[in-house]
Amino acid sequence: MARSDLLVSLVKAGASGDRSTLTSTVEAIVAEERSKSHHVLADKLHRALQSVPVTPASELRRSNGAGRDFILESEPRTTLESLLLTLPAEQLTRQLTEEQRRADLLRAQGMQPRHRVLLSGPPGNGKTSLAEAIAEGVAVPLLTVRYDALVGAYLGETNARLARLFDYVRTTPCVLFFDEFDAVGKERGDVHETGEIKRVVSFLLMQLDQLPSYVIVVAATNHAELLDRAVWRRFQLRIDMPAPDAGSVAVLVNRFFEMWPENAGMSAETVALHLGPTSYAEVREFCQNIRRRHILAQGAASLKSVLAEEIRLWKTRIRPESDGQHSGTPPSTPQQPRQRRKTVGQSPPDPA
Repeated sequence: MARSDLLVSLVKAGASGDRSTLTSTVEAIVAEERSKSHHVLADKLHRALQSVPVTPASELRRSNGAGRDFILESEPRTTLESLLLTLPAEQLTRQLTEEQRRADLLRAQGMQPRHRVLLSGPPGNGKTSLAEAIAEGVAVPLLTVRYDALVGAYLGETNARLARLFDYVRTTPCVLFFDEFDAVGKERGDVHETGEIKRVVSFLLMQLDQLPSYVIVVAATNHAELLDRAVWRRFQLRIDMPAPDAGSVAVLVNRFFEMWPENAGMSAETVALHLGPTSYAEVREFCQNIRRRHILAQGAASLKSVLAEEIRLWKTRIRPESDGQHSGTPPSTPQQPRQRRKTVGQSPPDPA
């Protein structure tokens, strides 16, 4: 069979999940490469054929949930440009998306694009949004893992479901998103954990190692100190997602100001100082609530008065003790440098 015919047959067999045709085609290519004394390439092809079982995507969907029961699939809409990120986080994310978009160039030189990312930081500061932005930048679906369906009550059940999950995601390029990753990636040395969770972590690490580079794994955690040390080693990119400083809060507030129909009567910087230590999610909800109250007032109250009232209410709310302002990292794990805006240390004036 001609070389071109072999390649066409290989593609068709891989797309349809025809194991028999795929095996015979690869073996023909291996034989041809050995006849040319290309033994290294022949060995690589042979190992690749043996390493991953080929199952049709249609069959995966039919068989016992096929792994699809353990994920939520969504079409990404958030863009990288719409997010407020530290300079290192933005640069690393752009590197990742460029490597994925130009993967053919890397593979032609014997390299693979990076495809495993760990996001660490307090809640409400863009970890989920960044995972969606990565999927949007690479133009692939976002698959979010459902722990309620994944974690089983019986011995070995979670590992069996993980196996089906990973078999499913191998069928197509995607971003596989593990939120609250410490739920399945806990430190195995913790004396309070059972042997079952240790087996789950070991199996999870093996599955991560075997994923093809067209599957981008994004794991997010609010408690990086709980992760197993071996988990950290699996991730090629480790991105810190810290809480915003006053300058970053002001940038986000100003974006809302620009969409409002009238002047708020206060600068975004002053609002940021009133809000104090917070998260991006809280700032977004604060601004959206002001607009809600203004709409419902139907002209009876100005945006300026609504903003002043909401600031007074904001200062009476209940806050968690730690206020979510820490981002744990394991001992001896280097952190990404932060580029943070400087703010003037002054007390904000009382709202009018």
